[in-house]
Amino acid sequence: MSKNKDELVFLPLGGSNEIGMNLNAYGFGPEHDRKWILVDVGVTFGDLTTPGIEVIVPDPKFLEGEEILGVILTHAHEDHIGALGWLWDRIKAPLYATPFTAFLIREKLREAGVEDFDLTEVPLGGKVHLGPFEIDYITITHSIPEPNGLSIKTPLGTVLHTGDWKIDPDPITGKPTDISRIVALGDEGVLAMVCDSTNVFVDGQAGSEADVKVALEAVIRTLKGRVAVACFASNVARMDSVIRAAEACGRSVCLVGRSMHRMAAAAKFVGLMKGVQEFVSEAEAAKMKDTDVLYLCTGSQGEPRAALSRIADGNHPLVRLGAGDSCVFSSRVIPGNEIAIRSLQNRLSDLGVEIHTEKDHPGIHVSGHPCRDELKQMYAWARPKIAIPTHGERRHLQKHAALAAEIGIPEQVVLRNGDMVRLAPGKPEIIDEVPSGRLFVDGGMLVPEASEALRERRHAAHNGMLFVSFALNSKNQLASYVEVRGLGLAFEDEDSISDQLEKLCDIAEKAVQKLSREERDDDQTVETAVARVLKKAAQNTWGRRPIVETIILRL
Repeated sequence: MSKNKDELVFLPLGGSNEIGMNLNAYGFGPEHDRKWILVDVGVTFGDLTTPGIEVIVPDPKFLEGEEILGVILTHAHEDHIGALGWLWDRIKAPLYATPFTAFLIREKLREAGVEDFDLTEVPLGGKVHLGPFEIDYITITHSIPEPNGLSIKTPLGTVLHTGDWKIDPDPITGKPTDISRIVALGDEGVLAMVCDSTNVFVDGQAGSEADVKVALEAVIRTLKGRVAVACFASNVARMDSVIRAAEACGRSVCLVGRSMHRMAAAAKFVGLMKGVQEFVSEAEAAKMKDTDVLYLCTGSQGEPRAALSRIADGNHPLVRLGAGDSCVFSSRVIPGNEIAIRSLQNRLSDLGVEIHTEKDHPGIHVSGHPCRDELKQMYAWARPKIAIPTHGERRHLQKHAALAAEIGIPEQVVLRNGDMVRLAPGKPEIIDEVPSGRLFVDGGMLVPEASEALRERRHAAHNGMLFVSFALNSKNQLASYVEVRGLGLAFEDEDSISDQLEKLCDIAEKAVQKLSREERDDDQTVETAVARVLKKAAQNTWGRRPIVETIILRL
């Protein structure tokens, strides 16, 4: 291809080979002068492999210095807008979102201390022109108000970017999917469809939120005592279902958790949740009869600081659950959260709380993402020439590509974050691999994924630490006893602690004494010698090589 010829390229920097942390870029123009739009800027969350890290954002290094015409937000889930505050200084481009999403973006940016930003509210079904890109918002259904697919028209073809979606003929919030617009796009010709892969392994359809309301009401009606329901705060349709089911059973609703209040405020701002009763405060609910209140709580994934974990630990100032009470989990288990959720449910059970899940009551949760029959239907409407699976782990993307091939889509491209694919002109082809990766929010700072701090934290978590201290006089002779303390290392009893540490003290002391006077003059040389012998001794004793921190006091 001539470097001076216009090209349409697609570049995922987050959300491909993973579920979450979505950041997608579309570029148009010759290689040396491309103009870009971004679609979504989301986060993912830490796990047991990232000790001390709760929030992870995509690394936008490649985009710094590029001409970004705008950032288009498809909907308000954290894995689509959550990184805006953290990455604002690196992106700084006009933002475009429909009213519900815009409401939450304003709050998010101001919480991050960002006051100067350009945010345009786009009406549902609206249009945005940015250079060579003509972007149409297409109404779809998902688990949050105002989810949008995007038609991205360029001089070289049209891309349908689905965002997160499902087919729900009877959504609780918003209108059904605008099928006619998608079919019209297919009639005009869709070059490529970048499409959600989350449920590609699940046959059939995800199911309707309206059916969830019926199932929840049936369960809640049978429960005595206080009732708590846990769901994702961002699933406003589920919040609405729970609230109306509670009211049908004669219970007032108390929102518990900051995110619940924030999402309810955003929903009411755009005219949703009409006709629901006023929520009762936690203080008011504490005075009500047990059978007259329902607590709608954050924390369905076992998050340690969320409302339900605080209730389970007895740390919530106003909400208590105990024997005779019930907790309904109206949510799925996100892979990786199994241990945290099981721990939360066991702690609630210890209090005497009866646990109710979808396994016990099929229908109290449905997914917000398309299953295989829905994917087939979307392809039948849009009829793209190229299928580009996204929003999935590697196995999801490959399975999605295979499904697209089975139903006759001519081309399938499976990408990793950082793979730049040329969509037009010519056949789709990966033409570049650009820097990509993750940035960790650590102590309020953005640090690289391979940061020394996290490496040491992981090492300490698995191997423990030894702290060594001693003094050297002006002649570089030991002027004190060598003290060794351990952290994260197992001992049988108090006596063994003393004995083992005493042995380590002797080993460290001998290592120092073996050094020449000149060698002892250099702290790094001394520290290396002490660390070497203590790690070897620890390996023999515990089968671990701990971090060794040596403190030398020079007199």
